[in-house]
Amino acid sequence: MTKENTSAPAAENKMGTMPIGKLLFNMSLPMMISMLVQALYNIVDSIFVAKLSENALTAVSLAFPLQTLLIAVATGTGVGMNALLSRSLGEHKFKEANKIGVNAAFLYFLSYLVFLILGFTVVKPFYASQIKGADAEIMEMGIEYLRTVMIFSFGLLAQIYFERLLTSTGKTLFSMTSQLCGALTNIILDPIMIFGLLGCPAMGVTGAAVATVIGQCVAAVVAFTCNHKFNTEIKIRFQGFRPDIKIIGTIYAIGVPSIIMQSIGSVMTYSMNRILIAFSSTATAVFGVYFKLQSFFFMPVFGLNNGITPIIAFNYGAQNRKRMIKTIKLSLITAFCLTFVGFLSFELIPQVLLGMFNASEDMLAIGIPALRIIGVHYLIAWFCIICGTVFQALGKAVYSMIVSILRQLVVLIPVAYLLSRIGGLHVVWWCFPIAEVASLVVSLTFLFSVNRQIISKIPDGSDIL
Repeated sequence: MTKENTSAPAAENKMGTMPIGKLLFNMSLPMMISMLVQALYNIVDSIFVAKLSENALTAVSLAFPLQTLLIAVATGTGVGMNALLSRSLGEHKFKEANKIGVNAAFLYFLSYLVFLILGFTVVKPFYASQIKGADAEIMEMGIEYLRTVMIFSFGLLAQIYFERLLTSTGKTLFSMTSQLCGALTNIILDPIMIFGLLGCPAMGVTGAAVATVIGQCVAAVVAFTCNHKFNTEIKIRFQGFRPDIKIIGTIYAIGVPSIIMQSIGSVMTYSMNRILIAFSSTATAVFGVYFKLQSFFFMPVFGLNNGITPIIAFNYGAQNRKRMIKTIKLSLITAFCLTFVGFLSFELIPQVLLGMFNASEDMLAIGIPALRIIGVHYLIAWFCIICGTVFQALGKAVYSMIVSILRQLVVLIPVAYLLSRIGGLHVVWWCFPIAEVASLVVSLTFLFSVNRQIISKIPDGSDIL
């Protein structure tokens, strides 16, 4: 036994031994539930804000691009850390896994410093660039909301870091616990701080931001505690720490494509806001409502992704091809079932979904056909999302980045702009299904390539993808 392996736990990691069906359920269900609750509190957050006014809802909607960028950096870094940690554990390199965890913590700290500076410097010009002299109330509320979220983003970054440590070692139940605690805290505090209940001053939109930040801090504390008490496979110690350029480079080699991929979503939402605000602030509010609603159906799929990434990466490191393939197949079936529910909801009850946000007659007139058109893309998106996760887990995250760039920048935004000029507001929404078809074609191409170059070369049974 090498020195590298002397700190290995006595028991074999469940990601290499537990039956795949049970393992996928064990790993992903807690993450899916916690992500579903997170989506729920995002929706509840906007429901409360919408009760203030449509302008308040628009102000929060316009904050999405920078919020998306913040989450992209946090989760993208986590993708790199997760894949590297799980692969090291699969190879029984436990000391290396500890070093990966410490260097990742250093990266999260640097990320917070960047967003702290951005919170003080770019929020006001960011809003000014989107609304161009529109209602001053929207701009004032939006600046207060977004500035609060970014300046106090240390809670979100710490939460995601500690949760990803738990996920990488298969302890998704504890990760779910931390997310539930944060989400419930946010849901409870939202009405209290927005409307001034129980002696709290009425803070309006800013109250929603403060409730969100407090919820993130609570989740971070719970996730830290769970790591300290229960995560025996990774020990984070900073004594004598020196940044390891090789480890940092590897984390970012896997994580940066994911960061870019999600940051593209930031560019997409910013560009869509610019296109839609030319029609009306109500159109922008509808887009914001869509983003909240789609999270309710996509967040469980992302929770599934968080569960299967370490499984695929671990078994890739252990060179167990059969378990990798079975994981991919089961995750595809599960993702389809989840997004099909979203498709049915958007097609059958769009008026009910919009009604939760105190929708005006104008918002219903714009939103009902918009949701039905956008809903078509659920029939395709499930496959592309799982493919992206497979690429990342196998160290081909650049493929995910290419697909995302194609979908959201090369296709979606140009098509949205052209449709807005040719057919007006009601046809703009077709940009989403059109972009999804393009991403499907490219995802299939890359999946066949990954199977040929990586999966099929692992000597493990006769299964093929």
